Amino acid sequence: MSTETFSLKQPISTQHTAASLVDWIIISLTVALCAIGLLSIYSATFNAGMPTYFTKQVIFTGVGFLVAAGLAFLPSRWLEVTSFYWYGLAIALLVVVLFFGKVVNGQRNWLAIAGFTFQPSEFAKLATVLAIARFAMRPNVNLQTIRDLSFAFMLVAVPFGLILLEPDFGSATVFVALFIGVALWCGADLMLLFACMAPPVVAIIALVGSTPFYIAIAVVTVVTLLFRRGIVISLLVIAVNLGAGYAMPWVFNNALKPHQKARIEIFLDAEKDRRGQGYNIVQSKMAVGSGGLYGKGFQKGTQTQLRYIPKQWTDFIYCVPTEEFGFVGGTLVILLLGGLCMRVVRVAGVVRSKFDSTVAIGIATLWLYHTFVNIGMAMGLLPVIGIPLPFMSAGGTSLLMNMIMVGMMLGFFRQFRKRLDYSADG
Repeated sequence: MSTETFSLKQPISTQHTAASLVDWIIISLTVALCAIGLLSIYSATFNAGMPTYFTKQVIFTGVGFLVAAGLAFLPSRWLEVTSFYWYGLAIALLVVVLFFGKVVNGQRNWLAIAGFTFQPSEFAKLATVLAIARFAMRPNVNLQTIRDLSFAFMLVAVPFGLILLEPDFGSATVFVALFIGVALWCGADLMLLFACMAPPVVAIIALVGSTPFYIAIAVVTVVTLLFRRGIVISLLVIAVNLGAGYAMPWVFNNALKPHQKARIEIFLDAEKDRRGQGYNIVQSKMAVGSGGLYGKGFQKGTQTQLRYIPKQWTDFIYCVPTEEFGFVGGTLVILLLGGLCMRVVRVAGVVRSKFDSTVAIGIATLWLYHTFVNIGMAMGLLPVIGIPLPFMSAGGTSLLMNMIMVGMMLGFFRQFRKRLDYSADG
């Protein structure tokens, strides 16, 4: 077994070079994703007379790699100490944007600073990961208890609620996925997590129809009983899910805004409004499906070049490689993103610091959720909620934050390899 398997029991040579302290796999995957993203943005914007998006993305990519290189040498101890400060700053920015933010597409979620726009919700994602990791690493914290799990949940609930007020439902859902991923990694009680996460799912299913709703309740009942936590707790969980399901139609008809209702209705049946709200989904599915096995060729995709999909360089960027390079191109993107997430999980499993490990899992969860939702949107499998594809969608804030996460992962790997050297020398 080579040292690249990260076995802590395997003797390690102390004759390491500086290059051996670098996780070349993460760097290679990141470079490949950024390259495909730049090609896709170029194809989607250049012939349309909008080369500015490509130019900005190139600049942010270069800055991002410089930032990542610098953070690779940052001790994780510094991140531990400052975690709650970053979290506090993120919350403050989310409050400020509600009053002074720039409105884009009906959402007040951008801050304009010195000619640049910044999206606080992207920064809040990473800051929340750091805060939860700092809390979870405390020796007296046990996420199997309701008290500690509730505190961790509140760390997520505060930014979640503020982002909903913008309103940015898509970015808010990221925090739910983040909480689940980190809580599971830190050993949270599965019954408590299930009790928290099942009602929203059941509520959404209730909008599909009564039959799917009753099937969902049956599944919830079976799973709840399998936990064997007592009749009172089991009945309470089932009752909460029933209440969520029956209440959802009222919420849909009375609490949601028209555009929010439209998005849900189009998700359930995009064909009923092909020229209106369902236009993006229909055209996106056509772009993905028309690529065939090898695609139509670079800058030869009809949906892309004729701009049938609005703002294809952002939320629907996945359509570009799938239409121009077909199934092969779309699969390559999935494999690269999936490989990056797996590599981060691998690093999380071997670092000795619980803080580093939890942060790594939080980052992997963010990337995995963004990938799943964005590609699901492009294929018409999930509602359009404005989730960018990591390293590929045009957007300086998102790309810069992702590159910061890459730099942190490189730093965790570097410190891990140095510890192995010290252990071998000892």
